[in-house]
Amino acid sequence: MQNTGHTDNVSFLNCPDGTKRAYLRHEGRADVPGLVFLAGHGSDMFGTKAEVLHQLAIEADIPFLRFDYFGHGLSDGAFLDGTISTWVDDCVLMLDELTSGPQLLVGSSLGGWLMIRTAQERPERVAGLVGIAAAPDFTETLIWDALTAPQKQQMQTTGHIALPNPYAPEDVIYPYHLVTDGRDNLVLDKPVGLDLPVILLQGMADHEVPWLTAINIAEQWQSGEVQVILDKAAGHRFSENSQIEQICSVVRGLYNRISAEPQHS
Repeated sequence: MQNTGHTDNVSFLNCPDGTKRAYLRHEGRADVPGLVFLAGHGSDMFGTKAEVLHQLAIEADIPFLRFDYFGHGLSDGAFLDGTISTWVDDCVLMLDELTSGPQLLVGSSLGGWLMIRTAQERPERVAGLVGIAAAPDFTETLIWDALTAPQKQQMQTTGHIALPNPYAPEDVIYPYHLVTDGRDNLVLDKPVGLDLPVILLQGMADHEVPWLTAINIAEQWQSGEVQVILDKAAGHRFSENSQIEQICSVVRGLYNRISAEPQHS
């Protein structure tokens, strides 16, 4: 696989607030839908899933976009200053400025929340969604609701809380404003009124996002076009070779279906 993510190839988009967002893009053919990858919380655009999907897009010559959110990777901003609203705005701006026509969004973890919110903001531009361990509403259901009363008080008083990191010895710090802003972006507290196909890939060995989250998304999806694919052995990262192959297969299948439908830009 060629190196699609070398930092020499990175471009930057100027945002209305004067900050910059880093992105990588394959322009591809102009007459077909595009593919956009949305990474997880604290991740960047150089992860395995992003690299593999970029290569898939190059081989098929379809438009592809991946980018770093505010406070992530090579983009401007401090990570702890970010909010769900900030990152939704990033996704919408990228969609508006760097893509054209219908797009298939692929969202991992936080990206699974952002893909839904982006589709709500730009329903005419989003033709389908693929979620990988999608974590909508995680600031409320997986962070706030899991805290004890003293921890909640501490978070409100100090403005943050440190929790164990499953991937590193250092704790993860969650600012209180991430939780309060998250409440303005909750999607599973009501039916999701999006009429587009969604496929959810979820590991049953995921210790960060319970697999029932995927079921909850399916239950709230008003359109009947929702599939949940459970992998009993998969963890949150969903990045073993067989799981990467499954991601590519699902993305290809939904992309081909979208491509065969009449396009409305």
